[in-house]
Amino acid sequence: MFLEHTGPNSPRKGWIEVICGSMFSGKTEELIRRLRRAEYAKQRVEIFKPGVDTRYDAVDVVSHVGTSIRSTPVPSSSNLLLLAGNIQVVGIDEAQFFDAGLPQVCDQLANQGVRVIIAGLDMDFQGRPFGPMPQLMAIAEYVTKVHAICMHCGGLASYSHRTTANKDLVLLGETDNYEPLCRSCFVHALQQAPSA
Repeated sequence: MFLEHTGPNSPRKGWIEVICGSMFSGKTEELIRRLRRAEYAKQRVEIFKPGVDTRYDAVDVVSHVGTSIRSTPVPSSSNLLLLAGNIQVVGIDEAQFFDAGLPQVCDQLANQGVRVIIAGLDMDFQGRPFGPMPQLMAIAEYVTKVHAICMHCGGLASYSHRTTANKDLVLLGETDNYEPLCRSCFVHALQQAPSA
């Protein structure tokens, strides 16, 4: 369980939490839930997302089911240090889209007594570790892997299968471009995909 120090005289002890999984697994929903609890506890909370993520809203963090929370879009991880002064809890959504400096920034924030909550895809559409997520998972005190439901067999899904021919690493999309799949259905889908 998480040790949430909420009292005014509680010592500031920072740590890193990572929420990871495939698309449609509820990562952003869980991030918002944790941030709302911190706000209810009257903690100073700030939420950030990469400026490139404009799918639902240019500013707010919005889950696939429409739950939203105000946020600050930033162009790079270094901006977090400038904007997180005097903050107790920092939330970061879509962490896989940030640059390689994000783990060091999160480490620095946690060392300064900030609770850092990160959500992101742990694997890209080819099933490979995505961006700074592997390093963030390695340095985090808490890692929560959430799962979607496989669109083919109904099992637990941990892969984000791209249903279009686009091979770019970053392709913002929803159900028009991606479907969650379990391991066996993902492997089968890759074997059926036409070679480039």
